[in-house]
Amino acid sequence: MRKILAMAAGLAFVGMTSVSALALDINKMLGKWKWQDYVVEVTKGGEYGVSAKVISGPRNVGMEMIQSKLEEKDGVVVGRIKHPGNGKVYNTKMTMPDDKSWKLDGCTDDGACATGVFTKVE
Repeated sequence: MRKILAMAAGLAFVGMTSVSALALDINKMLGKWKWQDYVVEVTKGGEYGVSAKVISGPRNVGMEMIQSKLEEKDGVVVGRIKHPGNGKVYNTKMTMPDDKSWKLDGCTDDGACATGVFTKVE
């Protein structure tokens, strides 16, 4: 019984560590990011705890990009993200290669795929 309790405590710790790591990544996301002709501002708050709004670009200014809760899965952050240019929702994997860039890879439900790197401007 003690082994089972010790294993459960260990798993709980691992679970808390994953949530803490995700929170840290989201905090690193805060600020203004550029992709092509678009600037996106990421702030805490909004329907899913973090908001990414298009603040400048050729179209979709004011659009909220985050369309689901962002979750950590297999070492990446996943969620449903609207493309700033075409407004389509992609099932997206996000990684942060360094403190000044986020890489997004994803596909729509009907199979259109896109990738992009957002670089920090503020």
